[in-house]
Amino acid sequence: MKTKSASNWSAAQSEEHYGFKRWGANHFSVDTEGFVQVQPLADGRSIRVMDVVDEAVGMGLKAPIVIRFQDKLRHRVVQLNEVFAKAIKEEGYKGEYRGVFPIKVNQLREVVDEIVAAGKDYNYGLEAGSKPELMIALAMHEGAQRLIICNGYKDHDYIRLALLGRKLGKKIIIVVEQLSEVDSIIQIAKETGVKPLIGFRVKLQTRGEGKWSSSSGDNAKFGLNTAEILFAVEKLKAAKMQQCLKLVHFHIGSQVPNIITIKAAVTEAARFYCQLAKMGFPMGYLDVGGGLGIDYDGSRTNFESSMNYSLEEYARDIIFNVREICTAAAVPVPDIVTESGRAVAAPHSMLVVEVFERINKRESLGKQHQPKAKHKVVTDLEVLLKNKARLGRLERFHDALQKKEEAFSLFNLGYLDLENRAAAEQIFWQICEQIDKEGTKKGYQPEELHDLKKLLADQYVCNFSVFQSLLDSWALKQLFPVTPLHRLAEKPSVNAILVDITCDSDGKIGSFIDLQDTKDYLTLHPLNNKPYYLGIYLTGAYQDIMGDLHNLFGRVNEVHVFLEDDEPNGYYIEEALAGSRVADVIEGVQYQWEELCRRVKQQIDHATKKDLIKPREGVRLVEFYESQMLAKTYLNIEPKSGKKKP
Repeated sequence: MKTKSASNWSAAQSEEHYGFKRWGANHFSVDTEGFVQVQPLADGRSIRVMDVVDEAVGMGLKAPIVIRFQDKLRHRVVQLNEVFAKAIKEEGYKGEYRGVFPIKVNQLREVVDEIVAAGKDYNYGLEAGSKPELMIALAMHEGAQRLIICNGYKDHDYIRLALLGRKLGKKIIIVVEQLSEVDSIIQIAKETGVKPLIGFRVKLQTRGEGKWSSSSGDNAKFGLNTAEILFAVEKLKAAKMQQCLKLVHFHIGSQVPNIITIKAAVTEAARFYCQLAKMGFPMGYLDVGGGLGIDYDGSRTNFESSMNYSLEEYARDIIFNVREICTAAAVPVPDIVTESGRAVAAPHSMLVVEVFERINKRESLGKQHQPKAKHKVVTDLEVLLKNKARLGRLERFHDALQKKEEAFSLFNLGYLDLENRAAAEQIFWQICEQIDKEGTKKGYQPEELHDLKKLLADQYVCNFSVFQSLLDSWALKQLFPVTPLHRLAEKPSVNAILVDITCDSDGKIGSFIDLQDTKDYLTLHPLNNKPYYLGIYLTGAYQDIMGDLHNLFGRVNEVHVFLEDDEPNGYYIEEALAGSRVADVIEGVQYQWEELCRRVKQQIDHATKKDLIKPREGVRLVEFYESQMLAKTYLNIEPKSGKKKP
């Protein structure tokens, strides 16, 4: 089969190559000119992402940039509620859906604001897992029918805050995570004279799947085992507070890839619910927790970065299984609560990064450093490079590897100079490229040569920090879709991994989505001395919040985009937030930037008195140092010269 040349490569082929139709969920696609476009509402109205980038750059906000498509966030809230409403109607379910958004997934004001507004017509509530989150929830929460679910470890002040909400007429349910919390709730309820709403989190024997499977089972961090539930029940009865128990809650982990696991957990939890109802507790709610996944790789499988079910199947299976268990036990069905955070927040946000440098193993060694007197190990490698027909690919690779190791050994012993070592390395990588290209043409590749493409992949240096903007990629090996945002009508021809600008060898993305398992590199376009932008998608859950201050890079620039109602494909940037300045991150680690400026000025004044620096130069240096305090933390990449490299 002939390989298509770059000239007849199409945008449609790029759309297939990067899997837009698989993971894009009808929201992301490639237009005929090779630009990525987003349909926030999947209704035909589209926004070209590069138009947003260009407008942001015109506002002085350079990449890295987080783009939030706020309509898409609203769309996910509506979609989740409508899907459950449909399942309830189709299954003849007598209860209601009362979803809540877990604030821990993304506590940013603009995210919570949008979700609260979008959930108004559905009585969609909030979940808090800490005292600060509960304080946000109390202030942001609207409507007497919307729930606030209180999870996490609780001190007395946390419980008092929840009971304050009850006084304000809010439906706040305090979920008991540890047996000791029951005593605290009883005590403070009596002190305040407020009747609490209480839930029990149960430890299921059903084990979760994926990266967060440890959230369930006997060793789970939270929840009551069966014996503890009976103890808790006795405590409530003794305090004459049995009417306060309203909810059973469980959680089997974030990003559950397998629908069978969800069904099993729901069935087990429904049994707990029915048993408590039969013991005379009023009940009313079954909280199935989080776990609703995102299909990051588009494979629609039970792979940890995917999910083998749709949103519709998820809702239908929960409703059906709860109804079946309750009907068999002759117990009225509960209202269903979900704490879907990732599935709501992840799709609305993307990270845009600019590639500003390419590192190629062979080219970086340079042809200009040829040794004046070639060592035998270099000439042996040259023979291997030129006489490729004489030996098989695997044999040539083994021989080249042996010669490379020999060159390193000779260098370490002092028998090989720097020029000969550089030549040996360069020729070795040329041989590897040669062997890899032959393997591509022939189709079959021996197992030992499978990693050649990974070894040969270029490094594309991007102006961002993995630790700040994609912490899950580093810490949990979470996969995110990554594509160019433009030039998609051109054939991508460079295998590359992405490296960030932190001084840490782990600061890179070296694993990428693929329909079959994962890839060790991403196919990108050659750099052409013009800005080259990549989009990293589905980053709206956790990444905004969990990023750290490694190398003190801080938050990136951010824009919030809305569809324009009056124009078919119009949009507007509603809000633009500048990323961290140097002064901001310095103060975050207990330095006063004014004090640092004062110290540096003292040193410059001292150097001026010693005549190490001229007075005028000293003034300029002080001004420069002070100006950098107000500069952005990420690299200020200068515009490309337009002159092509040889």
